[in-house]
Amino acid sequence: MALKLYPVGIQTFERIRKENKLYIDKTEYIYRMTHSGGCYFFLSRPRRFGKSLLVSTFESYFSGKKELFEGLAIEKLEQEWMEYPVLHFDMSGGKHMEKEQLEDYLSNRLEAEERKWGTTHSKRGVNDRLTELITTAYEISGKQVVVLIDEYDAPMLDVAHERKILDELRNVMRNFYSPLKMCEPMLRFVFLTGITKFSQVSIFSELNNIKNISLDDEYAGVCGITKEELLTQMSEDIDVLAEALEMTREETIAKLKENYDGYHFSPASPDVFNPYSLLNCFDDKNFGAYWFSSGTPTYLINMLRKFKVLPAKIGRSLARSSAFDAPTENLKTITPLLYQSGYITIKGYDKMSQLFTLDLPNKEIKVGLFESLLPYYLEGMYAEEGDVAIAQMSVLIRQGDMDGALRLLQEFLGTVPYCNNTNYEGHYQQVLFIIFTLLTHFVVDVEVHTPNGRVDVVMETEVLTHFVVDVEVHTPNGRVDVVMETEDTLYLIELKLNKSAQAAMQQINLKQYDQRFARCGKPIVKVGVNFDAKKGNIEDWTIEP
Repeated sequence: MALKLYPVGIQTFERIRKENKLYIDKTEYIYRMTHSGGCYFFLSRPRRFGKSLLVSTFESYFSGKKELFEGLAIEKLEQEWMEYPVLHFDMSGGKHMEKEQLEDYLSNRLEAEERKWGTTHSKRGVNDRLTELITTAYEISGKQVVVLIDEYDAPMLDVAHERKILDELRNVMRNFYSPLKMCEPMLRFVFLTGITKFSQVSIFSELNNIKNISLDDEYAGVCGITKEELLTQMSEDIDVLAEALEMTREETIAKLKENYDGYHFSPASPDVFNPYSLLNCFDDKNFGAYWFSSGTPTYLINMLRKFKVLPAKIGRSLARSSAFDAPTENLKTITPLLYQSGYITIKGYDKMSQLFTLDLPNKEIKVGLFESLLPYYLEGMYAEEGDVAIAQMSVLIRQGDMDGALRLLQEFLGTVPYCNNTNYEGHYQQVLFIIFTLLTHFVVDVEVHTPNGRVDVVMETEVLTHFVVDVEVHTPNGRVDVVMETEDTLYLIELKLNKSAQAAMQQINLKQYDQRFARCGKPIVKVGVNFDAKKGNIEDWTIEP
């Protein structure tokens, strides 16, 4: 039996079902939510995680299109298929707009719905028009109205930290959403999706009966593809992918998990795979960085700079839910933005302390994020040059040639134009952290120059399966600048700026850093590196076993 085509870029439930494309069955969640005691629901998930498809599924369900749900879980659950009037507003097109443009956009969205119900609008405000639209649909149909709002926060995200502009756009959106509370007797179901929650929009400040299900265990798998869904509903797809890549089924599952799994959206969440990357991987028969490359992280990079977040600090941390589920416009740290945008996720939960463990979800995010950060630390660097240099270093370190790797790094840094933010030791610490973190990523075919000749390289990501990098690692006598553990060696790296490599080595030996790692079971190699701030490059280094 032929596999179903993958709905890459398609977010319309009716189209997916009519064209017999692959649909991961989420209809049990649909039934559960629509038959609960609530009426108003809000769900936050990162971009391209299936929010729009979920909204479209609600639309087909409430429109009574029973035939589209044949063979799905809800077919056996739903006893009465009723048709309700549905008002569907997609706010994703309202980005990058000023106040007047946004008002026009909302007016056009209302006009599209008004035509369905035969209402005409005058110069009244959007709130009066939405009220009349709900009232008209209720009176004509004789049934309560369903309101679906996708990406409710899209018009405000890009200006979340530009107070004046945000206030203007927020007032426009508050005005538009305000009728939803007043019209409650006429509403059967209200569902909103978004990436974050803006506390001062009326949805969250005035509509106090809305249920935020974003961190609820029972809805943790409502978007994305869970591990169980992958292994059952996509079992044959896994076998086809494995055959195409000449891998075993087990190897393929492990690779999919390494690259696209790792998301958790509640304390007891199942493993959730990024659906956009997963479907693209199956469609292309290739492990690409699909989700990260689908959106420019410029805004994120700018915010990391604003909050002075070092790359080494992005990752494992402990936090209460209030610290990462906070309103975007009141950010005190970068954590809520990283979580809500999908760059970090929940990795654990301690009931006693009510603390969540947060971390980067998978290799796709880790590599993509650090690749984006590297040019900031090495201004003027071309991505291709950095890729090749890092791949070459990876091969040399795998061969135990740290001297050759540092020589290669020195040559590479010599090609990077002078950058203004290099006059402190921490800059070089972060550069090394990023580069060493990226060592396992690149798949290239290059010639590596060494003092004794050239090494032809075919680099696969599986080569360095165990590679851990950390900075400022505490010991009884101080802190090691960089600790790097490979499959067979532990490197202790001390950095100096405008001093000497020997001074760095003396510090390692004087403070006996190696004793802290004596039981690691691997040979320990000590590396002292000295940078020249004027040159922006490595001046000298020394290595001792």
